[in-house]
Amino acid sequence: MNIALIGASGLVGQTMIQVLQEKGLTSKHRVLLAASSASIGKSIFVNGVKIQFSSVEDVLAEKPDFALFSAGGEPSKYYAPLFTAAGVCVIDNSSYWRMDPKVPLVVPEINGNSCGDSLLIANPNCSTIQLVVVLSPLHKKYRLKRVIVSTYQSVTGTGKKAVDQLLGERTGNPVESVYPWPIDLNCIPQCDVFTENDYTKEEMKIIRETRKILDLDELAITATAVRVPVLGGHSESVNIELEQDFTIEEVRDLLGRQKGILIQDDPQNSVYPMPIHSQGKDDVLVGRIRKDESQKNTLNTWITADNLRKGAATNAVQILEYLLLKRHGIA
Repeated sequence: MNIALIGASGLVGQTMIQVLQEKGLTSKHRVLLAASSASIGKSIFVNGVKIQFSSVEDVLAEKPDFALFSAGGEPSKYYAPLFTAAGVCVIDNSSYWRMDPKVPLVVPEINGNSCGDSLLIANPNCSTIQLVVVLSPLHKKYRLKRVIVSTYQSVTGTGKKAVDQLLGERTGNPVESVYPWPIDLNCIPQCDVFTENDYTKEEMKIIRETRKILDLDELAITATAVRVPVLGGHSESVNIELEQDFTIEEVRDLLGRQKGILIQDDPQNSVYPMPIHSQGKDDVLVGRIRKDESQKNTLNTWITADNLRKGAATNAVQILEYLLLKRHGIA
């Protein structure tokens, strides 16, 4: 198989290459790399093999079997249809195609079968992925009634310039700001731009994408997204109201058996998920599982995940693995 990466020089693109290598896919399949004009002609080593960054047009001319897109909404809007018209299966990490009713929005361990025969598959928002991995098993057993999520999102979700801003402020060497306020020693209650209803685009992504993935168009869900001076991953405080009663022991057991979840929940010994523990991991870490004593059938959880891995690159590669197995019989 020929596997192309579009946007291979960015933070998520580089993480995709790393995950592909870890899973042995770069040694089994040919890898093609497309990057921005500033990177074309430069090279990196993948599994000890020197691979040059090419233009998107040159990669398309190679007729890859799969293309992982992580170049932003506008490139995906323009190039994804060109690739699918050539018979290439596109897994797109941008937000552009996610809410298109004809495009599957996929977290493999939850709704991999929704891929069907589609040549265009959308990778969900990073904050949505770690949320639905937890909500899905709870909904199947107890039925979701309402979800309230507050996010604490790493600057890596904005990109390299945001990381440079944080580190520059921290070391006293300020660089160009990508946020409207300083991020070091601060929390900014704005992820992405504000929409007409005074929610940010990030908050509306969480709401709409969660409903689509879980196939719950009327789910009562609300979100507040906050940027924090963290590098390791995104965290979420989630209040979950269920239709049926539960015990905390049942919930811990249920989530502990869910693929992709790692329980870290021993508060008496200060064991709970933190970004420094999620960094570099593919699991969604879940802890602080406790009953909401103000309302029946409701629990609180704290969820952390590496937004560059499970929140982006790993999930895209897991979709690729799912398709390789289902469509081509390649494990």
